[in-house]
Amino acid sequence: MKQDIQLLYYFTILPVPIILAITLHEVAHGMVARYFGDATAYLQGRLTLNPLKHIDPVGTVIVPFLLVITTGFMFGWARPVPVDPRNFQHPRQHMAYVAMAGPLSNFIMALFWAMLLALATHLIGKTGMGQALALMADIGIKINLVLMVLNLIPVPPLDGGRIVHGFLSASAALKYSRIEPYGIWVILLLLLTGILGKILWPLIQLIERFLYFIFGL
Repeated sequence: MKQDIQLLYYFTILPVPIILAITLHEVAHGMVARYFGDATAYLQGRLTLNPLKHIDPVGTVIVPFLLVITTGFMFGWARPVPVDPRNFQHPRQHMAYVAMAGPLSNFIMALFWAMLLALATHLIGKTGMGQALALMADIGIKINLVLMVLNLIPVPPLDGGRIVHGFLSASAALKYSRIEPYGIWVILLLLLTGILGKILWPLIQLIERFLYFIFGL
């Protein structure tokens, strides 16, 4: 029975907040890029909430699923929305704002899930629907905070790296960009060894407790 509940959790409740978190993260990048003058993502039909337009079978499904059941830590990626900085008036600075949009969208979604958790806890109660909704909302909070904090690590090609790159001097930015081919491998190594989780979890839990405090959870 317990195994059946776990399977239900992993295959029905868990994918919803994961897909929303990753999809809206990418759409946010594309929308801000369009605001600053680059319509590449829009013209390619990527400014849509249809998850099929953003899902990477490996990065969105297989890797997050395997990691969450083996390490307890969430890491994954979607198909990045195409952005052409040459269409920006100030390419590096505007690219930094585009990068900020993804983690910001995850924080907004974490707020939404916290409100939903408060609704499920205080109004719906311990009914079957209330428990399922509360579980989904709790996972939604955690996933979005993980994605937000993880993506803000100042290592390219993560969003945090793009943000730092945008506000460095031209010469410093050029040197900093040379890290990019190795950045993702460093992150994966730290993740698999458990070091990344030990660094990030305290911050994630601090923000989570803050959200719970705001909504009386």
